[in-house]
Amino acid sequence: MARSMGIVGLPNVGKSTLFNAITKAGAEAANYPFCTIDPNVGIVEVPDKRLFTLAAMYNPQRIVHTAFQFVDIAGLVKGASRGEGLGNQFLAHIREVDAIAHVVRCFEDENIIHVSSQIDPLDDIETIQLELIFADQETVAKRIERTKRQLKTGDKKFEEELHALERVFTALEEGKPARAVALTDDEQLILRDLHLLTAKPVIYVANVAESEVASSEDNKYVQAVAEFARSEGAQLVVVSAKVESEIAELEGDDRALFLEELGLQESGLDRLIKASYRLLGLYTYFTAGEKEVRAWTIAVGMKAPQAAGVIHTDFERGFIRAEIVSYNDLVTHKSMIAAKERGLVRSEGKEYVVADGDIIHFRFNV
Repeated sequence: MARSMGIVGLPNVGKSTLFNAITKAGAEAANYPFCTIDPNVGIVEVPDKRLFTLAAMYNPQRIVHTAFQFVDIAGLVKGASRGEGLGNQFLAHIREVDAIAHVVRCFEDENIIHVSSQIDPLDDIETIQLELIFADQETVAKRIERTKRQLKTGDKKFEEELHALERVFTALEEGKPARAVALTDDEQLILRDLHLLTAKPVIYVANVAESEVASSEDNKYVQAVAEFARSEGAQLVVVSAKVESEIAELEGDDRALFLEELGLQESGLDRLIKASYRLLGLYTYFTAGEKEVRAWTIAVGMKAPQAAGVIHTDFERGFIRAEIVSYNDLVTHKSMIAAKERGLVRSEGKEYVVADGDIIHFRFNV
C-alpha cells in the first residue's frame, strides 16, 4: 500500500532538486518559477536495516523493500487559489496525495532567485497556507449551501454535517487549517470526501545550505520554522537538497563515508520517510523465507486479515490464522526454530492487531 507525499512550496525553494535526489527520477530543476507544471511522481524504496538482518538469516533469492511515493508539485504563488500561476492545476494535484511535505527555503544565495526577493520562511509558509485555506473556503462554502438545501428533507444527518462544516469554515476564516479543528470520527467521515487541502497532515522541510546541514541549530531561519512547526504540533525535517543530490550518486561504503564526513548518521531521505511514516500512522511487517524476504506497509491498528490482504485479497478472504514472531525475538534467538522452542512464535486469529516488525506467515484457504 504505497502512500504518497506531495512536495510543495514556493518556486525555487529546492523542491525539484530534493525530488531528484530522493527518487533519482530526473525531474527538471531550473532557476525560474513554474519549471514544474505537471507533477513528477517517483516511487522510492523505504530504507529498513531490518530487511538485511533478516536476509542474512534466510539467504533469500531476493530482497523486496516496501515503497513510498513522492509527488513533486509545482511551486505555488500568491493568488494560486484564484488561478494565478496555473494554481488551480497545482491545487488539484495536492488533493490527490495523502500528506504534504512543505519545503521552506532556509538558505541565502544571491544566485538563486527568490520569488518574493527576500528570504523569509515564515512568510513563505503563510503564503502557501493561505492559498490552501482560500481554496478550502470555497469548497466548504459550496458544500454548506448544498447541505442547507438537503436539510429540508428532514434527515438529521444533514444537521450533523452542517454543524461540522460550519465549524471548519469558521476556522478557515480565522486563518486556521482544517486539521486544527477537533472533529469526531463521524464528522471526519462526513468531510472526507471533500478532500480539503488543509486537512492533510504536514511535515515542514527546512532546506539549508550544504555547510549547515550538520549544524542547522545555528540557522535563524530553521529556528523560526521549528518554532512554527511546534505551534502546530507538526514535525520538522532539516535537509540540504544539494547534499541529498550528492548522496544520491553514492552507494555502499562511499555513501557511508560521505555521511560520516558531514557528521550525519543518515540521509535526509531516510529521516523524511521515517517522519512520513509517523505522520501517516504506518507500520512495516515482514514475510521471510528462502525465496524472498519482503517488507509490507500497513496502517497502525490493522488486524491480521487486513494485513494479509495487503499481499493479496485471497489471503484476507480465506484467512485462517497468522503465525507470528517479533523481529526482536527472532534476531535475539537467531532462528525461527530457536524462537519456537522458547514459545515466542504465536498463532494469532482474526482479532490480532499487527505490530511493527512482526514477521508473519499467513495460513489461508480459498
